[in-house]
Amino acid sequence: MKVRLFAAIDVGSFELSCKIFEFTSRNGMKEVESLRYRLDLGGESFVRGKISKEKVDELCSILLSFRKVMDMYQVEAYKAYGTSAIRETQNRMILLDQIEQRTGIKIEIISNSEQRFLNYKAIASKGEEFNRIIEKGTAILDIGGGSIQISLFDKDTLVTTQNLKVGVLRLEEKIKHLASNNLKYESLLDEHITTQILVFKKMFLKERLIENIIVVDDYVSAVIQKFKKEGENTNHLNYQRFCEFMGGETYFNLQEQAKRFGISEENMEHTFVSSVIIKRCMKILGANHIWSPGVVLCDGIGYEYGEKKGLLKESHDFKQDIIACALNISKRYQGNKKRSETLENIATTIFDSMKKIHGLGKRERLLLQLATILHDCGKYISMVNLSECSYNIILYTEIIGLSHAEREIVANVVKFNHEEFAYFDILSSNSFLEKNNYLVIAKLTAILKLANALDRSQKQKFKDIKVTLKEHNLSIMVSTDEDITLEQGLLKERADFFEEVYSVRPIIKQKKSIMM
Repeated sequence: MKVRLFAAIDVGSFELSCKIFEFTSRNGMKEVESLRYRLDLGGESFVRGKISKEKVDELCSILLSFRKVMDMYQVEAYKAYGTSAIRETQNRMILLDQIEQRTGIKIEIISNSEQRFLNYKAIASKGEEFNRIIEKGTAILDIGGGSIQISLFDKDTLVTTQNLKVGVLRLEEKIKHLASNNLKYESLLDEHITTQILVFKKMFLKERLIENIIVVDDYVSAVIQKFKKEGENTNHLNYQRFCEFMGGETYFNLQEQAKRFGISEENMEHTFVSSVIIKRCMKILGANHIWSPGVVLCDGIGYEYGEKKGLLKESHDFKQDIIACALNISKRYQGNKKRSETLENIATTIFDSMKKIHGLGKRERLLLQLATILHDCGKYISMVNLSECSYNIILYTEIIGLSHAEREIVANVVKFNHEEFAYFDILSSNSFLEKNNYLVIAKLTAILKLANALDRSQKQKFKDIKVTLKEHNLSIMVSTDEDITLEQGLLKERADFFEEVYSVRPIIKQKKSIMM
């Protein structure tokens, strides 16, 4: 039985953690080592925008200790991710290079949506328990140092996910600066959290009923898991029991609570803030049940590695959650669902017929699907500036599971579906667009422009479409008895760019039904 060893490293806002996982065909993913070191990077990053030399030295020292343990276990691969504290540091490129030179560990910065998606995967890895809970209205409350993420589920479907800048460390720094005494600290904390969650409720909850809250954090969850190991059933609690367990909401008894939970007073302060966030979310969203699965980012990193390597069976259809997010964004901006479905069918049919020449994979196919879903979102703002408005909506709206670079690809594909394509020198002048991503944009844009031409009348004329690639021609056979003069004319306009990208000429052919 072959055994694979993988290390997951999380450079977080408040602590550094490393987990080593063993993958086998019999047992799937098993944790064999877990290391955690407290290091407050967020306190400096969020306030001053830079991490001090002393903290960098300490960070490198901890990473070197991780490296020794990884070498001892002889891990085959590792992934090290930096989250909000590193992401918001002004000199992050210099910092990352210095860390790699000193430790040999390469840290990748992940976007907020990627980070939350990994946490979401870690929860979903719990299998049946997760699937059972999300059958009813559920919110995943992912609490970080810099922000929180609230993701709503309705009947197994992810309906929205939003990021709020009310993370534990960010709140502490902001409230302490404003509060003149402990009593004011509590009231200001409560007011700041409540205001943000009420806005979220008004905009996104609508008439949905939320029964369950799934909590992911580094503070309350750690306490809950500790007591669970000691035999107390604390990972499933109702609102009243959770309040009793956390010992009320007073800032004055933190020293007493720290002794009870066996943690430092500083850590207890973070736990206190996190518990207030949880209680406010439960009360405002109307939830009465909390589940703390005890997962952290490292679990999600490990799960994703096993998933990509084919070492784990997929426990949940994550691709459908990404698509569901895009569908809800389209709905918010009053997109044409029927038109999007037609475009998706035509575009993906063309994509699938050209696998031999476009060199793109499943991920790019998903980005194309998202572009068809969001192709007209900008109309909500302006019919005249459709392309620019669509671009900005997509670029600045978080889609869980997509990196910023992937959002930029989708935004550009939608933009150039409506206007003349811009070449690399122009396109990269106002962004950090990489050449390989530019080529993906060009290839997907050519396909979407072609699909758009085939349904320009928006009447969904084609009952069936078949695409065949033969030498330098792409034959598109459409089954319809309707007049397709408009589509044939527009196809000629779009064909030049398609041929420029693929060296293939698209040709439309009509198949009419035989009259008896």
